[in-house]
Amino acid sequence: MMSNRENFYTLYNTIMNLDSKVRFVSILDKAGTVLFGGQREGIKNYLSEEDQKKSIKHVTDAWFSRNQCSSGLGDGKYAMVEYDKVKRFTFPLNNSHIVYVTTEPEVDHCSFVNDFLKIKNSF
Repeated sequence: MMSNRENFYTLYNTIMNLDSKVRFVSILDKAGTVLFGGQREGIKNYLSEEDQKKSIKHVTDAWFSRNQCSSGLGDGKYAMVEYDKVKRFTFPLNNSHIVYVTTEPEVDHCSFVNDFLKIKNSF
């Protein structure tokens, strides 16, 4: 049986290999703690370390508060926001973990989401 760390590592690598435009992948718990993840080699950070932490906390809080409406709307599959320099995706992994991914803005988000959901279903 694989440990969570081994599963997270496999998931991280699989997502990173989906598209060369993936910049950053992180698996987070409900508190916004990074359990596993990293950035593609050679990628320029647009945010300071402090702003990265704020962004991750915001993503986590937004996802779990947004899903308080799931009893009426159904379970959330993903959230995406597009900025000038990146696209940011949030996917639920299970009831207590999310996957946070940033990509270059030109990534085909429909294909990326579909590919991610296939990967998620295989885990």
